[in-house]
Amino acid sequence: MNFDGNLLFGLAAALGGGLLIGVERERRKGFGQHRALAGVRTFTLASLTGAAVGLLGAPLLEFAGGALVVVLAAIARWRERSRDPGITTELALFATYLLGLVAVWRPALSAGGAVLIAVLLTSRRALHRFSVITLTETELRDGLLFAALALIVLPLLPDASISWLHASPRRIFALVVTFMGLQAAGYIALRIAGPRLGLAISGLVSGFVSSTGTIAALGTRARGDPKLLGSCVSGALFSCVATVALLGIVVGAVYPPAFSRIGPSLAIGLVAAVTVATLALLRQRVPSDYHAISGRPFNLLYATGFAAALIGVTAGMEWVNARFGSIGAGVAAAVTGIFDVHASAASTLSLGAAGVLSPSALLVPILVAFSTNTCSKLVAAFSTGGVRYGIPVASGLLAIAVSVWAPLLWMR
Repeated sequence: MNFDGNLLFGLAAALGGGLLIGVERERRKGFGQHRALAGVRTFTLASLTGAAVGLLGAPLLEFAGGALVVVLAAIARWRERSRDPGITTELALFATYLLGLVAVWRPALSAGGAVLIAVLLTSRRALHRFSVITLTETELRDGLLFAALALIVLPLLPDASISWLHASPRRIFALVVTFMGLQAAGYIALRIAGPRLGLAISGLVSGFVSSTGTIAALGTRARGDPKLLGSCVSGALFSCVATVALLGIVVGAVYPPAFSRIGPSLAIGLVAAVTVATLALLRQRVPSDYHAISGRPFNLLYATGFAAALIGVTAGMEWVNARFGSIGAGVAAAVTGIFDVHASAASTLSLGAAGVLSPSALLVPILVAFSTNTCSKLVAAFSTGGVRYGIPVASGLLAIAVSVWAPLLWMR
């Protein structure tokens, strides 16, 4: 390494990281003969020692420095003989040495690591309270199940596409994981923001992932806890706000000239979606004595069933296309929006960008895809949440669908 500004930056990162972690530990070590191991000076020296050893570039010396820090921490621990069984300070000291070792070559990484360690050390009480009091055993178990499915099972599934489905087992199972994630997002928002705003916020955010899946997930929660019916309806309609907004983003990204024809429908549709969602939010009634959050973060059975239903419809579309030829292809194109109106719109807009379709010919196919997507949301609402959930959601969905078609009448 050249002795220039980069070296000084690395040493400054090592010094700053050691001071930051050391100050946090100094505040907790106490005073007098019974004070705990290590404080601001010890942590700063450990970080600077790591930087010095890293600057020399001798692997054996690096190992010896780390071993020395471990031995000194062990000796201090033995001499202290505290009733506290934790070894957080000892591990933090060793980590500080490693950060100093990295600082001379990767100062930004070292500085970020020091901040992260300091945050973890400072958040001791909050993390303890969350782990022991806030987080229930059921939530922990479901969280581990979700992590296992998403991080272990999903990557192990084959990614080869199935001919009659045009999708791989991994992509199919990703639908299950996505649906579970949407259910969990609503549950977390419910716990954090309460029933009135939590599900509305969750619905809006989750709608950018899958509005149909969000409506189905909230329907499942409404059926499981009827007290949350109004909040679930509000969240479902806020997911439709995300649908219209994201559709505008797709138009701008794929073929901006199409705004001349599609823009009025998107604008009126967005106003309608915000209006019906806001009215649902204002009309919801949550009992004043409602405190407990019932149910579980997600329901694996409902998630699997929802994915199976989508797969069944896809297979049916493929059969129609193979059986009836060009007519089937037209039918398949008309119902593409059942699954993803944005993908269908992007395909149509790409034809416009390529000059295959004129801007005036783009509006109707996109509105058809939007309408068929609305049909899939209606099915999801009634099948998961029942009539009490389905009727108010359907009223909002139909109002939005009528709004996006209205400008077409004016243009004619």
